[in-house]
Amino acid sequence: MRISVFGLGYVGCVSAACLAARGHQVVGVDVNPLKVDLIGRGRAPVVEERIGELTAEVVASGALRATTDAVEAVRESELSLVCVGTPSAPNGSLSTAYLERVAEQIGEALADRQDWHTVVFRSTMLPGTTASVLVPILEKASGRTAGVDFGVAVNPEFLREGTSVRDFFDPPKTVIGELDPASGDMVARLYGGLPGQVFRVPVTVAEMTKYADNSFHGLKIAFANELGAVCAALGVDSHQVMDVFLADTKLNVSPAYLRPGFAFGGSCLPKDLRGLVYAAHRADVAVPLLSHVLPSNEEHLRRAFDLVAAAGKRRIGLFGLSFKPGTDDLRESPLVELAERLLGKGFDLRIYDANVSMSRLIGANRDYIESRLPHLSELLSNSAEDVLAHAEVCVVGCDDPAVLDALVHAGDRNVVDLIRLPDAEERRRHPGYVGLGW
Repeated sequence: MRISVFGLGYVGCVSAACLAARGHQVVGVDVNPLKVDLIGRGRAPVVEERIGELTAEVVASGALRATTDAVEAVRESELSLVCVGTPSAPNGSLSTAYLERVAEQIGEALADRQDWHTVVFRSTMLPGTTASVLVPILEKASGRTAGVDFGVAVNPEFLREGTSVRDFFDPPKTVIGELDPASGDMVARLYGGLPGQVFRVPVTVAEMTKYADNSFHGLKIAFANELGAVCAALGVDSHQVMDVFLADTKLNVSPAYLRPGFAFGGSCLPKDLRGLVYAAHRADVAVPLLSHVLPSNEEHLRRAFDLVAAAGKRRIGLFGLSFKPGTDDLRESPLVELAERLLGKGFDLRIYDANVSMSRLIGANRDYIESRLPHLSELLSNSAEDVLAHAEVCVVGCDDPAVLDALVHAGDRNVVDLIRLPDAEERRRHPGYVGLGW
């Protein structure tokens, strides 16, 4: 394909050279004539493993050149890959000034074209930027309609500085946010044959993926460093601890616990987090990340309560009570906490949980629930249908088959979904449905 790459920094320079190496005809575009001159002489404007040699090869072969003329570059290409920077202000806000300028330049170039051209944004930007900022600029400057007269897509990069060439040819995944299928097809052709799963998703999902990745990477580093500090203070070898931790690919280094849902609870997680934070404080070790895990969990519980209260109705049916499906353990269950708050605010509550029966609760489990919900026996029902009949608002905290069967007949009742029901996508079209985090 004939490709114009806007912005010859780390991402643009590497993308241009690697795409040229894959057989595409690439023209790099930058406002800095020094970068353009370097490319023209077969030299990379950045220092990276392999990028110098690769740039020299593709320039020598004629597959890559550079220019400061944006209009010329667009006219001579069928796809424009936008890789300009989105610098961050001290308060965290992103500047889209460079993106807006390039979008206007591309739009002006498209005004004189009748053939199809695809504009692909590779820059990191917050969800909604493409639709609310960039597409209107493209349409105004070109006098044409996105998705009808020209294509738009978002293609976030996952290149690590220092290994970006290697990452380009061996990506963990390829994400294509497509405004229209034709644009998605064009972007997919850029990377055909490369390893890794390809995700073709809505534009906003593609915009968000880079933030999900980098936030989690930062979270992992902060977690390891805080744990290391606590271990050092307690005389424990942190690397041996992490060797054991990393060996668990079933729960620790895995997809486990990484689906948005309701708050966590139970007899282990809250207790052990409190214990670790207490030990850190006693050892005079600041652990801001670990110290805020439980407050973050509490905030998520508050979100759930607010969704129920926002329905503005009094009769509530709560489906699920134990801290985890398939158990009757109620200790530190967030659903028990939610039930307690609803009762405290005067809601008329009925509860169904197939695994919870007052007659079967014993020991610490019974003691806990009697201290939190002393009248639980009056609230519990052994029939999901009876709880549904009582409810104006259904709060779903489990996916028990009886609950799913009952919810088929929810009708126009409000549904607050804490678990993402199997038919959540369909239910989202109902005005009374709301999901916690989706």
